[in-house]
Amino acid sequence: MDHEMTYDLERLLRWEQAGATWEAIWPRPGEVTIVLCTCDSGEEVDRYTSAAPDLLDHVRSHSEE
Repeated sequence: MDHEMTYDLERLLRWEQAGATWEAIWPRPGEVTIVLCTCDSGEEVDRYTSAAPDLLDHVRSHSEE
């Protein structure tokens, strides 16, 4: 079964591919807030909260690296 990537994960992957950084905040189980930061100074640019399963999996795997 082929699943399309959610917009929330696409957004984070584009951010990573651009070389910028991000942080994850876990406000409650099953939900993550992604803080998008600049690649040079690490200043916050934007943030969004999601419960998309593919995004949660990606963030969890990234934190295990």
